[in-house]
Amino acid sequence: MAIPRTRPSAYPAILSYGFRPFFLLGSLQAATAMVLWLPLYYGRLETLSTFLPVDWHIHELLFGYLPAVVTGFLLTAIPNWTGRLPVQDSRLLALVLLWVAGRAAVFLSAETGWLLSALIDCSFLLAVVAAAATEIIAGRNWRNLKVPLPVATLFAANVMFHVEAHYQGISDMSRRLGLGATVVLIMIVGGRIVPSFTRNWLVRENPGRVPASFGKFDIGTIALSAVGLAAWTFFPASIATGALLIGGAAFNIVRLARWAGDRTAGDPLVLILHISFAFVPLGLLLAGLAILVPGIPTAAGIHAFAVGAVACMTLAVMTRASLGHTGRELAASAGTRMIFVAIVIAAILRVAAAMAPGAPILLHVSAALWVTAFVGYVVLFGGMLTRPRRQARNSAE
Repeated sequence: MAIPRTRPSAYPAILSYGFRPFFLLGSLQAATAMVLWLPLYYGRLETLSTFLPVDWHIHELLFGYLPAVVTGFLLTAIPNWTGRLPVQDSRLLALVLLWVAGRAAVFLSAETGWLLSALIDCSFLLAVVAAAATEIIAGRNWRNLKVPLPVATLFAANVMFHVEAHYQGISDMSRRLGLGATVVLIMIVGGRIVPSFTRNWLVRENPGRVPASFGKFDIGTIALSAVGLAAWTFFPASIATGALLIGGAAFNIVRLARWAGDRTAGDPLVLILHISFAFVPLGLLLAGLAILVPGIPTAAGIHAFAVGAVACMTLAVMTRASLGHTGRELAASAGTRMIFVAIVIAAILRVAAAMAPGAPILLHVSAALWVTAFVGYVVLFGGMLTRPRRQARNSAE
C-alpha cells in the first residue's frame, strides 16, 4: 500500500502542498504587478514605496513573483527527492503569510521605513532556504543540496537590492545578480526536468531518438554560463564578460539541441519546456552582444531572461505540476495552449520592444499578453489548487 503523501489535516486543501498557495498567489501577483506597471511607467499612478517605479516593477517580479513559484516548486519536489512528507498546514501557512507580508511591506515602505520593509521582505527567502535545506538534510538527499544555493544567492541579491535602492537611489548590481541566479537555477532544474519529461513522453508516444543523458558537457555548460553571469553581475561592460556570455549561449544551444525537442510537437506540455529553455541562450547571446556591439540595448537580454526564460518556464512548470499533483491527466487543454502562446509571444514582443523603443505598441501588447497568460492560469487552474486532489489514482498527494 502506498505511503500517503500528506498527513490527515483539518486545514483547507490549499495548504496541503506548497505548489497550491504559491502558484495561485504568485500568478495573481504577476498579473496585478503588470497591470500596475504601465500606469506607473507613464507617471499616472504612484505607489507608497520608497522604490522608484522601475525598481518596484523589477523587484516585485524578480523577488516577489519568482520566489513564490520557486518555493512552490521546491516544496513539491523535495518530498519526491527525500521520501519525506511535505511542508504543509501551519508551517506552509507561515511561509505564505510571510510572503504576503513582504509584498505589503514593499508596497508601503514609504510608510513603514525602508529597513523594516527590507527585513520583512528578505526574511521570506531566508525561511525558504532554511526549510528546503532542512528537509534535504533530514532526508539525507545530499546530491540535491546544490539546489537551494541559487535560492540563497537570490536572497543575497534581494538584500543588496534594498541596500542599493536606499543608498544609491536605484538598484544596479543586485538586478543582475538576482536575474543571473535565476538563470542558473533554470539551467540546473530545467536541465533535469526538460530531458526527463521529454524522454518519458518519447518512449511512450514517439519511440526513436531520446535526449542525451546528463554528463560532463552539461556540467561544463552550466559552469561556463554561471561564470559569465557572475562576470555580468560585477563587470557588465567588460569585453571578457561579453565573450563568456556568448560562449555560454553557444554551449546552451548545443545542450538544448541534444534534448530532442524537435520531436515533441505532439505534446504542448513538453514542447513549451524546450521553447522556454531556448530563451536562456537567447538571453546570454543578447547580453553578450550588448557589451560587444554598439546599438544592442542591454534591456533586450534582460527581458529575454525575465519574460522569456523565467516567465515561460515557470508557467510551463506550474501547469504541468498543477495537473499532475491534483490527479489530472497530463494533457494541455485549449485554454492551456492559449496561455502558452500568450506568454511566448509576450516574451518575443518584449525583446522586440527593447530593440525598438520607438514602438510603444510592442510594449503594450506584450504587457496585455502577460496579463492574459497569468489570469488565464488562475482561471484554468485556480479551482484545482483550492480543492482536494482527485482520488482516481488510488493514492493521496
